This record gives sequence, structure tokens and C-alpha cells, in this order.
Amino acid sequence: QVRLVESGGGLVQAGGSLRLSCTASGSIRRLNVMGWYRQAPEKQRELVASISSGGTTTYADSVKGRFTLSRDNAENTVYLQMNSLKPEDTAVYYCNADVIQPNWRRSDCWGQGTQVTVSS
Repeated sequence: QVRLVESGGGLVQAGGSLRLSCTASGSIRRLNVMGWYRQAPEKQRELVASISSGGTTTYADSVKGRFTLSRDNAENTVYLQMNSLKPEDTAVYYCNADVIQPNWRRSDCWGQGTQVTVSS
């Protein structure tokens, strides 16, 4: 079993900042790509940012220049620093990880989600 625990969501005014954290624990041989997705009401879940085990990052066009994703491999943790937040960033944010378990089974794992609300 692999567990992803998220923290750091909340309510912030437009222009403010939040930092999300996600830590993976459990039966892990290796963590490959980790990332954050978000889902706003009545919209599809979308990729916000991802980071490889080597630190290569990708970002959605809508967050480039405002969000920064980083990773601590020793702690199995990723951090999403969100600056200059806009009301349209309001969504439930989900952590995702591509996990190789000790039995070499590959699993696509999700966190429970954390709410981010940006007021105008």
C-alpha cells in the first residue's frame, strides 16, 4: 500500500501565495514522476505541474511563471509553491505519483485532495 498525504491548502486573497506539500509513504521501491492536478467545480481534472525523479519539471501554461514545483527525494515529498494566485486557481488540488513497489508492481497513486480557494 502506498499513501499520499497532502497539506497546505486554504483560503487566500488574489495575489497571495500558498505552498502545498505531498509526502508519499508505504511500500515504495522508487518514485518516478510526481505531480499536482486540480479540479474545479464542473470541470475536468487537469495537470498543474509534474516533476521527474531527476528534477525535470513541466507546467500548465496557465501557471507558468507563478507556480514552482520542487522535490525532496530523500523525504519522498513534493512542494508546489503557488504565487500570484488568481480566483481561477480555485480548485481541489490532488497529488499524484507514479510508484514502483518492492514487488516491481507499478501503481498510479492519488492523494485525497486539498482545497485551494482564491477570493477576488
